[in-house]
Amino acid sequence: MSTSDFTRPYDPNEVEPRWRARELASTWFHAVDGVDNAQSFSIAIPPPNVTGSLHMGHALMLTIQDSITRHARMAGQNTLWLPGIDHAGIATQIVVERELKREGSDRHALGREKFIERVWEWKGRSGGRIFEQLKVMGSSVDWTREKFTMDPDMSRAVREAFVRLYDEGLIYRANRLVNWSIKAQTVISDLEVDREEADPTRPNAELFSFAYPLEDGSGEIVVATTRPETMVGDTAIAVHPDDPRYQAMIGKRVKHPFVDRSFAIIADGLLADPTKGTGAVKVTPAHDFNDYECGRRNNLAMINILNLDGTLNAEAGPFAGMEIMVAREAVKAALVERGLDRGSVPHSIPYARCQRTQGILEPLLLPQWYVRMAPLAEPAIKAVEEGRTTFTPEEWTKTFMHWMTNIQDWCISRQLWWGHQVPAWYCGDCGATVVSREDPTECTGCHGHHLARDPDVLDTWFSSALWPFATLGWPEQTAALKTFYPTSVMETGFDIIFFWVARMLMMGLHFLGDVPFRRVLLHGMVCDETGSKMSKVKGNVIDPLDLVNGATLQEIVAHASGSAPFQEGLQKFRKAYPSVSTMKEGFPAFGADAVRFYLASHPPQSRKINLNLGRLQGYRDFCNKVWNATRFALTHIADVAPRPTGTFPPPASDAERWLLSRLAHAISAVNQGVKEFRLDEATAAVYQFFWYELCDWFLELSKPVLKGDDEAAKASFKLTLAHSLETVHRLLHPFMPHLTAECWSHLPENVRRRRADGGLPEVLALAPFPDAGDAARDPDAERRIAALQGTIENVRRICAELGIKPGAAITVTLRTADEDTRRVLATYEAQIKLLTRAADVVHGSPSEPRPRGVGYGVSHGVEVLIPIAGHIDPAKERERLEKDVVKTQKEAGGLSGRLNNPDYVGRAPADVVAKDRERLTELADKVDRLRAAIAVVGELTA
Repeated sequence: MSTSDFTRPYDPNEVEPRWRARELASTWFHAVDGVDNAQSFSIAIPPPNVTGSLHMGHALMLTIQDSITRHARMAGQNTLWLPGIDHAGIATQIVVERELKREGSDRHALGREKFIERVWEWKGRSGGRIFEQLKVMGSSVDWTREKFTMDPDMSRAVREAFVRLYDEGLIYRANRLVNWSIKAQTVISDLEVDREEADPTRPNAELFSFAYPLEDGSGEIVVATTRPETMVGDTAIAVHPDDPRYQAMIGKRVKHPFVDRSFAIIADGLLADPTKGTGAVKVTPAHDFNDYECGRRNNLAMINILNLDGTLNAEAGPFAGMEIMVAREAVKAALVERGLDRGSVPHSIPYARCQRTQGILEPLLLPQWYVRMAPLAEPAIKAVEEGRTTFTPEEWTKTFMHWMTNIQDWCISRQLWWGHQVPAWYCGDCGATVVSREDPTECTGCHGHHLARDPDVLDTWFSSALWPFATLGWPEQTAALKTFYPTSVMETGFDIIFFWVARMLMMGLHFLGDVPFRRVLLHGMVCDETGSKMSKVKGNVIDPLDLVNGATLQEIVAHASGSAPFQEGLQKFRKAYPSVSTMKEGFPAFGADAVRFYLASHPPQSRKINLNLGRLQGYRDFCNKVWNATRFALTHIADVAPRPTGTFPPPASDAERWLLSRLAHAISAVNQGVKEFRLDEATAAVYQFFWYELCDWFLELSKPVLKGDDEAAKASFKLTLAHSLETVHRLLHPFMPHLTAECWSHLPENVRRRRADGGLPEVLALAPFPDAGDAARDPDAERRIAALQGTIENVRRICAELGIKPGAAITVTLRTADEDTRRVLATYEAQIKLLTRAADVVHGSPSEPRPRGVGYGVSHGVEVLIPIAGHIDPAKERERLEKDVVKTQKEAGGLSGRLNNPDYVGRAPADVVAKDRERLTELADKVDRLRAAIAVVGELTA
């Protein structure tokens, strides 16, 4: 962009794409191997699914990671932010199978090899979409190191890890009860199950009771179940050993009414509860997790009655071949026919659903591959206890430790075709299992050649667990591995602390003997404005690209609710985002920088981040402020003399010393905020400095000087402005990289901060980040200018409260006993007039009594007096003030009532309660001031 273009209003759709293109064509973000790990900074990006598209969670993650990465790079560290994509086994296979279905085919018609080719073809066409979207957010990753979890080197690492763990006895195969997804046709991990809470007020099932006749003909025992079809797999009836109703029945057997089998009534105090139902429980060990444990405790037979497609198998006798729901009704009808039904009642149960397909999961007994987790968990627990890896927010440490100390073995096999195939072969001659790094040609036991490879693939999270070191070349001891392992930070959502963070920690310690990352930062979940989780069903999803680029209302609603009719989707959207309920045109182009700054402004302790579009607009306005202030400053600093690196002439005025002191505070706060992962505090500090201190105060205070004749004072002001502006752009850059890069590129070269070697950085991204040497603290200047600010604000407040119209020819009298403060007020008299629009400023003695009919206020030891006669209508003003008192008291009363409610104080977030208390204090102060103003107005008519 030429300098002339910079005169136009800020347009993120013009600036941001151009800077993205420059960054992508450059080598600015390329990391260097062979540097000491202590001098390096690295993050391995949590690899998004290859099927995915950018969502608000991604946008938050990218904002945080890019901000701390850019900060580290500017601070002089050898920085690697490594990008990658996960192959997403289940999700990708589902996508491609849907594509085949639309073509009238399926994967079985293609065969495994052709299907895999088809997936790779799909990946080539659509798999890079998420990367393109990541670039829109300004991600400063090293794209030359891009990784995909199915890359050949990654596959080699996966196989190496599997073989080592198998050889060490940490991977084994066992026949256990698992979650089976009929829709996805694969096992699902416990962590990938969505468990619906049961709502007693809204029954979603039927509790059906039926009788089992005792085999000896002495009676019957009644059980109740929501799944009567599974009774064909029952192998016991359990009662509580202390239940007097069944003491005489324990040990007796019942006769199954439909299959040729009988089984015992057993005592099991863990499964049977005398207070629930009939107190007797049917036990189906192969189709219920609680029953499975009961079966293991009591050595019961485990009979599988289900085929993988969800139909009943031959063990189901007369019900074989039926689908589950059909069999359910058929079993109930058969029990009724035999006179064994004992009634039914509506019932509420929690359903377990597959996260990917939302289909109800079936517990199923299958042979699967497992990782023995306890031996891997022990070193990880110790590493966290010793502080070698820390969690932010710290509260997640307890959650992590609880899960790790109660960890269960990990089922890692999946019945898919897309993924890392299990490197195990079964010998058809001797039955041996061969696990190998290379495809074997013969059995290691009998040397036979009839080997069949296990068709299963590994859980996607298995390859992801190796991510921090496999992406750096492991199992080879590469220069990249030595330079960047352990990585500096792992930043991700709290919802995958068990899926991924814990497993990476265990695998890194096991294979490399050191933690994979020093610090773990867990961010919250971005929700809609009402705090609800985003979903297409709720119609509240917001595509971050719609915020960045702008979008029509039709596009926004389509992205929010998918294929729902427009009016239905619009209604849901407006309910989820009340602040935009009147939106007619859609979103303006907020730009990536505004979205990033908004997301960074939320504290990491927030488990929920409610998306407030009004607040986002405020940060878009801030972008305009940065742009316009830079344009204004450029008209004054073009002739600033160059200065050697690290030097700064003594400022000529308190205003300059104050600004540099406030800049020093901002620099400290930003560096501390990034160090402690409190980006909210960092962004708040730099926002406060730029908007209020630099623009609202310093630029305003400088105007009389810049228009005056004192060339020395003018030159000093310009130098301070140039230095502060250039420094604050470096402070802002990690959070809003495009806008600041553009503004900084327009600053005169003699203004830009040089590197330590004296060289001029090519771009802002490579400039040194501000440190303590960029500005100096001056408490005295801060105190004096605070008094000046308080005085100006007091004048404005008095005029506003008393209804004096802006621009009225008021005379302001200032009285203070502090001579130093009096000198400052006299020095800045022109600024006081300018910023209060006063006709005159006079200095009085604090010992004199206050005249009647004068508005007054005291701040920082300065008393402000403003005669109001002739500037207001006393009667009307009194009426207005009294109404304002009533209104303010009403608000205070409501707030007080809320704060006096223990339920509210105990339930609401602590920061919300604190803000309410602060607001209540403000309202009390306001009432006092209004009453004082009423008294002053009354003096005019007394």
